[in-house]
Amino acid sequence: MGGTPLFALAIAAFPEEMDPETIGAILRGGVDSAEAAGIAIIGGHTIKDDEPKYGLAVTGIVHPQRIVRNNTGRNGDAIILTKALGTGILTTARRSDAITAEELAPAVASMVTLNRVAAECALRFDVAAMTDVTGFGLLGHLHEMLGEDLGARLDAAAVPMLPGAIGLAERNIAPGGTRTNLEAAIGDGAQFDDRISIATQLVLADAQSSGGLLVAVAERHADDLLAALHAAGVAASARIGTLVGERGIVVR
Repeated sequence: MGGTPLFALAIAAFPEEMDPETIGAILRGGVDSAEAAGIAIIGGHTIKDDEPKYGLAVTGIVHPQRIVRNNTGRNGDAIILTKALGTGILTTARRSDAITAEELAPAVASMVTLNRVAAECALRFDVAAMTDVTGFGLLGHLHEMLGEDLGARLDAAAVPMLPGAIGLAERNIAPGGTRTNLEAAIGDGAQFDDRISIATQLVLADAQSSGGLLVAVAERHADDLLAALHAAGVAASARIGTLVGERGIVVR
């Protein structure tokens, strides 16, 4: 949203019998990520629970006239995505031993990469709307970006996807949230060209953990923003479509 983080509080829940070294590694990972974002974790709260949970409550500031919202795209804006899709599918596959830890590694590398650099690049240009791609998947978060009056035209072949994601989806390996996301997208009027396979549709709807940014940027700045992202090391960034004046998402 164009804000600057100031500090974070950690919120954690761990089983009583959980290995202290594992807990320590989780807490250190949070500290390392906060430091990479330029902030400190100044406290927090921990409880006992049967299922491990960890998160950060972050406080930041933004000028009220420079807030970047998720539903203020403009007709003609280019749509840019900064991370490859498929973390939900790959982590689900790993939990069922359908892939190895090595095959999961690209998803882990993507998830531990902050969106800080991508956001800083985007804010240098005429960006009308921006959001991160998380639990509702690309299609769900794009639907939010359209507001009441816009639609989107997506080029499925241009969407970056993690290695193995399509193949796993072809084997019907996907989280329940991804399937729900796809049903919701179709219910909201998303249309797919006949050439777009069900596997591709699942990846486009895949529920992401720590996904990339979805950016609506003025057409005249699209190439420059992509060049800036690539130069800054946000290598997966790609233009995936355009916002249009006709409502609905159409994937070709």
